[in-house]
Amino acid sequence: MEFQNNKSVGIKTQLLSDDEFFNELREREYGRLDINGQTYLDYTAGNLYANSQIKAHQDLLLGNVFGNPHSTNPTSRRATALVEETRKRILEFFNAKDYICIFTQNASGALKIVGECYPFNDKSTFLLLADNHNSVNGIREFCHSRKGTAKYIPVQYEDLQINEDLLKKELDEAPQGESKLFAFPAQSNVSGVKHDLKWIKYAQDRGFDVLLDAAAFVPSSRLDLSQVKPDFVSISFYKIFGYPTGLGCLLMKKTVFPKMVKPWFAGGTVSLVSVSSQNHFLTNSHERFEDGTLNYLDIPAIKIGLDHISSIGIERISARVKSLIEVLTSELKEITHSNGQPLVKIFGPQDFANRGGNIIMNFFDSHGDAYPIAQIESMANRNMISIRTGCFCNPGIDEINNCITTEDISKYFVGRENGDYCETVTFLGKMRGSVRVSVGLATNANDLVKFINKIRSLQDKTVFGGVAA
Repeated sequence: MEFQNNKSVGIKTQLLSDDEFFNELREREYGRLDINGQTYLDYTAGNLYANSQIKAHQDLLLGNVFGNPHSTNPTSRRATALVEETRKRILEFFNAKDYICIFTQNASGALKIVGECYPFNDKSTFLLLADNHNSVNGIREFCHSRKGTAKYIPVQYEDLQINEDLLKKELDEAPQGESKLFAFPAQSNVSGVKHDLKWIKYAQDRGFDVLLDAAAFVPSSRLDLSQVKPDFVSISFYKIFGYPTGLGCLLMKKTVFPKMVKPWFAGGTVSLVSVSSQNHFLTNSHERFEDGTLNYLDIPAIKIGLDHISSIGIERISARVKSLIEVLTSELKEITHSNGQPLVKIFGPQDFANRGGNIIMNFFDSHGDAYPIAQIESMANRNMISIRTGCFCNPGIDEINNCITTEDISKYFVGRENGDYCETVTFLGKMRGSVRVSVGLATNANDLVKFINKIRSLQDKTVFGGVAA
């Protein structure tokens, strides 16, 4: 399908990558989007499930009887077999023969395991990018509680990419010790920037263990863990293929397993427990970190989802997503008011060599006044367009984009026990937040046209006059 020439819209005729294939896929697997009149541009928050995934999982559940694992009875054995088959499929998908797969509730649950079990001490250094999801930022509290030092490496205002000189300096000059951890996202959940995976080996060569947050990266990019070998990888499956929700995993390198210190035990994590002597032995496998009963009815749906993605091809998805975001970005950047002032400001790199399928932006009237992001989202909502606004659980990027200094934000926290987004805006007198749009394997040309048309409707309208319907 091509963009249609339309003078009122001004969209160029451009052929998207593999358009015929993905249009047929959308009709067959994601047709409910068009039936319900939905324009979905929020794939970084959650991907969409295919019709065939739901049917395959339903057939599996209706055709079998499954019991709680941790037993040898027939229904338990059947459930255990499918769980382990799925675990094996995950390791194959990421080419992760040197890793163990630990099932978690989500990527945040995977990151919490690293935080609570990593052996931080008073000589530890926890190094992380300013561009990190809050579930990674939160690990600093485990480090602080054990008297370690947490340091942030800024990303550059101009392109939101790593400040390489500062990162090298911190990695090179970090104190010697056995418990040093470096954490960064393979792809920013906000800007879409793909951070160079070369930093994994660079940090490891300097005595750091490396935590790679891959949640935003793996839905449209190949992660081959035989080529890059971080010590920990966090993944959330619904971000890859939409269903099931509530399941993720931590991929932990086998060599780092003995280093992790679990501070408690739960059902399924131990091989032996005594009440009278108050002793216990933890298991020596993935089960050590899988607290309680696994979600054994939904875990087999992960394999179904991975098989669906493999049937399309991750490289094919990657090319499609790159094509979509490139066309969308170039069209948005061309929208101006009649006085020549740009309507859209897109943050991050202006090329697509190191970008994924999500971009963030803000909108300005012809006088340079910013439209409140809540008004933009409200306009989208009225038109059945799903986008996302706010800080996206990544305060570092928001502080960089809106030029909020350490002094600014530190003053706000002084003397307060509670606070919120709206109050900080008033206190700082600065804008916070942005609009995020993300594309995925079910996105088509009509989705882009609809969103671009609504943004064009803001041309020559003022912030104080409201936004178009």
